[in-house]
Amino acid sequence: MTLTTERPGTGESRPYRFPPVVRRSVAGGEVVGAHLPGHQLAVATLLLDAGALREPSGREGLTGVMAKALEEGTAARDSTAYALALEGLGTELSMAVDWDSFRVGVQVPVERLPAAVELLAEAVRTPRLDPADVLRVRDDEVTSLRMYWANPGPRADAALRADLFGVDQRPGRPMDGDPDSVEAVTVEDVVAFHRSWLTRTGTLLVVGDLERLDLDVLGATAFAGARAEPVDPGEPLRVPTRTERRIIVVDRPGSVQSTLRLGHPAPHRAHPDYVSMSLVSTVLGGAFTSRLNHLIREVRGYTYGIRSDFGLSRRFGRFVVSSNVQTAVTAPALVDAVAEIARTQEAGVTEPELEVARSWRAGQLSVELQTPRAIAGALSTLVVYGLPDDYHARLREELLSASVADVSAAAATHLRAEGLTMVVEGDAAAIRDDLAATGLGDLLNATV
Repeated sequence: MTLTTERPGTGESRPYRFPPVVRRSVAGGEVVGAHLPGHQLAVATLLLDAGALREPSGREGLTGVMAKALEEGTAARDSTAYALALEGLGTELSMAVDWDSFRVGVQVPVERLPAAVELLAEAVRTPRLDPADVLRVRDDEVTSLRMYWANPGPRADAALRADLFGVDQRPGRPMDGDPDSVEAVTVEDVVAFHRSWLTRTGTLLVVGDLERLDLDVLGATAFAGARAEPVDPGEPLRVPTRTERRIIVVDRPGSVQSTLRLGHPAPHRAHPDYVSMSLVSTVLGGAFTSRLNHLIREVRGYTYGIRSDFGLSRRFGRFVVSSNVQTAVTAPALVDAVAEIARTQEAGVTEPELEVARSWRAGQLSVELQTPRAIAGALSTLVVYGLPDDYHARLREELLSASVADVSAAAATHLRAEGLTMVVEGDAAAIRDDLAATGLGDLLNATV
């Protein structure tokens, strides 16, 4: 086969520019916008301080039930009429719940955004919350969670959370709850949560061609009838750190693999070392070329993949390494993973490794922040974590300019190999003796 043309060369790199951010106080709430000149699609997202940390004890997963219940009609329209109204605009509600926020969004052509925001506000402010609908949604969630919890992983993650944060604190229990906690959710719980948290003004995020949109009108629509009451975000949680390791075994009889979750507490998301911490994690286990993946997958052949991450929220964070390995190599995989974390903590990173991590993270950022939905997500980051409006405009350069000294210092400060909790979900009878023989830490049984 003969090529008839030459493959074109690469073009010049174009600088990445995050769109200008605009803030407006409207009707007791705040509108935060990003200007995309000429874009035909626009996004509006109502951001409320009603994340999983607001759930009452014993009702973990309540916010997930609340989110799905919003799609079951409003005080003015049943579910069919409301769905048809959304469909008439060519959109649907997009829901997202995390530890810190509850978000409901729409994406439509620019000229339809005012009508879409009106429908969004109708669902959030005046949902039908018919008892039969709420109970059906709840039961569907319970069924889904029962299937999810039958898989390897959820129990290991729950055991790690419980050990790091304690079950008496909300972060010590699964963000989405478990089958028992969701099954305990009542109609009264959902109605009370709505009344307490979804009737506040919140923040409206708008991304699109702002020259064709009236932010004041959109804000007035989103905040109409809502309460302009401040919400205390709370201080970062004080989570004690350990100076000794422990191994927690979650028994899964007959399993041919072991699920590994290694972790320790970490700072909150707005910590000034965030950029350096993210690069530490990329070098250690955040990319296919990472140290952990190279050793545990490529050299040892113990797994298809292993990764690490700093999962950070507004008031707390944790460092986690996750993998699945063959049962027979559970103990050596654990030893190698701990040694690699310790090596990175003690010796830091090298310039060649960091150059790959910088380039990959900066390039990923530019690719990820291309769509109006993604930019709305970036705006929510500014609001939830109290970051400056130019944060994303500076982030790429901060990633590219991070030095070996800065990233190595972050590794020394924020990795704690000596205080790891190592959760192993697998066949306890097959792995317990080998785990004890590693001498990595005290061997405990899971209580979840």
